Amino acid sequence: MSPTRLGRTRWRRFTAMLLGGLAAMTGLILLTGKGVLAASFSISGMPFTVTSPKLHGYGFEQYAELDHMAPGSPNEGDTGGQVVVIVSAIRDAQLDGLCQSIELGGINMKLTAGSASNKVTADTLVVDSDMISGNGDFKNIDIGQDASTLDRVPGKTGAIGVFGQQAEEVTITNVRQNNYATTAVTFHLPNLRMSFTSDGC
Repeated sequence: MSPTRLGRTRWRRFTAMLLGGLAAMTGLILLTGKGVLAASFSISGMPFTVTSPKLHGYGFEQYAELDHMAPGSPNEGDTGGQVVVIVSAIRDAQLDGLCQSIELGGINMKLTAGSASNKVTADTLVVDSDMISGNGDFKNIDIGQDASTLDRVPGKTGAIGVFGQQAEEVTITNVRQNNYATTAVTFHLPNLRMSFTSDGC
């Protein structure tokens, strides 16, 4: 009997896990795009990076919220399974290209889509972040409004007594976000490409 080749078996399992993760990620995007998934779910606790040269949207809201991991998640660390996030909601969003990446133990799962001439679009785009950077311009902005009374994005409000802000229109260039969750009623991703790479966004 020939000796067992553990290295080959491990690589097959590793590849199967990565392909399974890719399939699951694709499925989530498609289900979210069709409005099948609810807007609230237990986060994995693994942050991912999102960048775009330019985001423009009509109907903008922002407020703080607590995201929760599934009980017993290995990613909870000393957080107790909770992450304080900035919720950014946009009723109608357009992006001049999108890059999304998540680091998976030395390799990145990377998604790219769209361009300035073939934009990524989303309806009721909601992003949960703990870091956002870029250059922002807002039209008719209200700062310090109670999050429970926000009305620029139908169906999206925060808790009563929480600081909130909203605007009629938003433009942010050189967008960079550290995100824990993204949902949308529809999400159009032209020229979608997903791969495993050594570099992230």
